[in-house]
Amino acid sequence: MMSTGSTIELAGYQGSGSILSTSLLELARLLEHSRQFDTIQTTLDVTVHGETAAQLFESVNSGKRQLCYVASGYLTAQAPDLAVLDLPFTVADRAQALQALDLTAGRLLSRALALQSHYRVLGFWDNGFRHISNGIRPLLAPEDRQGLTIRTLDSAIYRESLDALGFKAVTTDVSDLMRVIRSGEVQAQENPLTNYNNFKIYQHHPYLSLTGHFFGVLLLVCHQPWFASLSSQQQHALQEAATLVTQQQRLRAAQQDLELQTTLSQQGVKIVLASALDLPEMRDATVYIVERERHKLSRLIVQHYLDALTSSS
Repeated sequence: MMSTGSTIELAGYQGSGSILSTSLLELARLLEHSRQFDTIQTTLDVTVHGETAAQLFESVNSGKRQLCYVASGYLTAQAPDLAVLDLPFTVADRAQALQALDLTAGRLLSRALALQSHYRVLGFWDNGFRHISNGIRPLLAPEDRQGLTIRTLDSAIYRESLDALGFKAVTTDVSDLMRVIRSGEVQAQENPLTNYNNFKIYQHHPYLSLTGHFFGVLLLVCHQPWFASLSSQQQHALQEAATLVTQQQRLRAAQQDLELQTTLSQQGVKIVLASALDLPEMRDATVYIVERERHKLSRLIVQHYLDALTSSS
């Protein structure tokens, strides 16, 4: 007999072309194959139904839905240690960062979020290095960035970091992203390449600088009280499927990043490579944020995440 949690709705906030949507569909397929759930519903993009991404996240936290993915920056107000994932210019090797999240760092962050919300973390997804695009000019020197209004997600650290680079950072929900770009309310924006491509931002912002200023991490989360209501077999099936899909998602994300640089260049996007940017200058402009936040973070998360990123092993 199925438990009271035999209905599950998986939801996201990107269209069918996104690797996040592909991964969500794969998770649904695996859950169907497990035969542990009576009803599995998938909503790939809640924004087409008039919801914001923030409303999606809250629907899972409140139990109206069961599962979604969420960018870490949206959750730092609930679990301040998640700010460790939002620090500028701290990740050079995505595999090293993800490995740390598969070990003690991930367990610490999952526990911290569970204590302050109803989220249970099922996995950490790769949302790619974030880069800056604009519709005005190539961003080669500090003066090129001065005064440009840039759209970013709702993270105080993201906004402060971009301000420190000379931009005027503003926040909009992802559902409003293309409107503010098309209207010219923002002259620049920052996103991983997958979003730059899927939202066709290049049609309005042909200048792309591969700054890699943040490495984006998505949390695959479910509603904790709902998870607790599941039978042990259902819990095992869900976690097993989530772990497999997480591995596949990471492989797709890394491969797509490489492919998109070629594809976008062929489409006429004017790409400024990292080697042509003064990244040390950009790091210097934001290092005070990293040092300040480092002192706010718990000692263990600094040890098992930040310090792990700078180790030679």
